[in-house]
Amino acid sequence: MHIHILGICGTFMGGLAALAAEAGHKVTGCDAGVYPPMSDQLRALGIDLIEGFDADQLALDPDIYVVGNVVSRARLADGTAKFPLMEAILDAGAAYTSGPQWLAEHVLQGRHVIAIAGTHGKTTTTAMTAWILEFAGLQPGFLIGGVPLNFDTSAKLGRHALAPVNASAVVMHSAVRSAPFVIEADEYDTAFFDKRSKFVHYRPRTAVLNNLEFDHADIFDNLAAIERQFHHLVRTVPGTGPHGSGRVIVNDLEESLSRVLHAGCWSEVRSFGSAVSDYTCIGEPGRFNVHHIGKPVGVVEWALTGSHNQLNALAAIAAAHHIGVDPEVSARALSSFQNVKRRMELRGTVTRSDGEIAVYDDFAHHPSAIRTTLDGLRRKLGPGPRILAVFEPRSNTMKLGAMKAQLPCSLESADLAFCNRAGLDWNPGEALASLGERAQVADSIDELVSQIVARVRGGDHIVCMSNGGFGGIHDKLLRALAAKS
Repeated sequence: MHIHILGICGTFMGGLAALAAEAGHKVTGCDAGVYPPMSDQLRALGIDLIEGFDADQLALDPDIYVVGNVVSRARLADGTAKFPLMEAILDAGAAYTSGPQWLAEHVLQGRHVIAIAGTHGKTTTTAMTAWILEFAGLQPGFLIGGVPLNFDTSAKLGRHALAPVNASAVVMHSAVRSAPFVIEADEYDTAFFDKRSKFVHYRPRTAVLNNLEFDHADIFDNLAAIERQFHHLVRTVPGTGPHGSGRVIVNDLEESLSRVLHAGCWSEVRSFGSAVSDYTCIGEPGRFNVHHIGKPVGVVEWALTGSHNQLNALAAIAAAHHIGVDPEVSARALSSFQNVKRRMELRGTVTRSDGEIAVYDDFAHHPSAIRTTLDGLRRKLGPGPRILAVFEPRSNTMKLGAMKAQLPCSLESADLAFCNRAGLDWNPGEALASLGERAQVADSIDELVSQIVARVRGGDHIVCMSNGGFGGIHDKLLRALAAKS
């Protein structure tokens, strides 16, 4: 079929586009304000991108329009539609659906779906799980909300028939009736016409609940509302039956997830994270022993930082174990895991007479994610080198100022903090006042770069954190630093 995707450059919709193209469908799409890495991936796949949401795209006459949740019925100040193409689709009575619904009907049916949910770490844990299964010879399908460095794409159909190449590494459980498909399971709503969380469409046999705290203040009133959506996901996991069982894998350290399961669970439950969990680890984030039911089963040694990535690893190992991958094999796989683009990705270094300066790109956009990212880097570097945290409150939750009080605490591991306040209705300078001279606020990217260059020195590590393109600050910083070297 010919599908035309509205909002194609979002990480989820871009991945869907890649799957549809691989399946042989004709794929076109439109979006506004696109940025790498997804725009680069789509162009590499030969998918035609149209800038904007003009109604004349109705002339493409696709079999169906797949509508991303960036699209709404909103009106501009002059009363015209913000998304005229959507209005034209509705007026014409043309066929349309949501991305998760299309995926469920055309890709996920008949697959052993492994859904990775959580406020943080979804992308990284999904990439880890997919890599473990690939390493074990299962050639999984996957859709990851980012570009994993172990693969050349964020989404792949994988093999539909289950016949592992490395059969000695995998002992198939009776629960597995088809080839696995690993998917990042987002709790954000599906579309303007379907306000359920995306993950309720996926019908997983293995569901990972990695963590859960308040986020998405634009659509959820409180944490209890998000817990309710997570319980909807739990409701869709199979119980024990003639074909084996569904399994819920839960982070034992999260009280919110305990409440979710207490509301009702019909599946096997396996835990990770705490000292008494089914899956635990001992050691530093860079090298640690993995234990299953108290017995050592493998060692992970890698370049990733932070205790949060140890938990992500345990979740991925537990998910792979459900379909028969031995934890020792999973640990070896993770030792060759290369992370995901924009997860503490080193964008470049500049050497000066007083030392080398490193610039990183990271997706952290929630205070908890900012804290774990910086804490992980501090743990790796030790007390000597300085960390400069550069961030923009860009997510809908942060734009609303719902978590501004948590910002000073999240930046504790940074020696200096720089914030872009452009587009905010609240004053981050006031929110960061307790940091004193350690924090600076700017009204533009260029001003932010100037502030950083004025205070940086050799040996510093600059971490730029945003869930958007951040105005190309990484390259601007590297150029400005090079000019001063």
